[in-house]
Amino acid sequence: MISPHTADWELDPLLERDTLPVGNMPLSRVLLIKDANYPWLLLVPRRHMAVEFTDLDAIEQAQLMNEIAHASRTLKVLTDCDKINVAALGNVVSQLHVHVIARSRGDAAWPRPVWNAVPPREYHPRDLEKLLSTLRERLTLNQL
Repeated sequence: MISPHTADWELDPLLERDTLPVGNMPLSRVLLIKDANYPWLLLVPRRHMAVEFTDLDAIEQAQLMNEIAHASRTLKVLTDCDKINVAALGNVVSQLHVHVIARSRGDAAWPRPVWNAVPPREYHPRDLEKLLSTLRERLTLNQL
């Protein structure tokens, strides 16, 4: 069922450019950042004009927190990472989106933030296909 808040929703072009689609959770579009340096998901609530967490109603806020927790647990199990970073900054892209990043000691930026630490690294096609398939199986309820 499409919410009236979802009808006019569109993904920001910068987010679309830098990601690959994984699928849809009940509230959020799930995307994979095109950077093999880190397993890095974006959760983008499909709500028109949502910029801040507080632009969501209380039920949607709770749903987003549940989806962040589910994405975090999934990445932790899949990657056996040392730390999950969760951030919602929005300084470059104002559309509400939440970064969920699996971090490991010794990764390309550890222990610094991932933004602009090193150039993005392309996924090997076989690794990318396997990761997307696994994420879709374990994470999303609806395929795109």
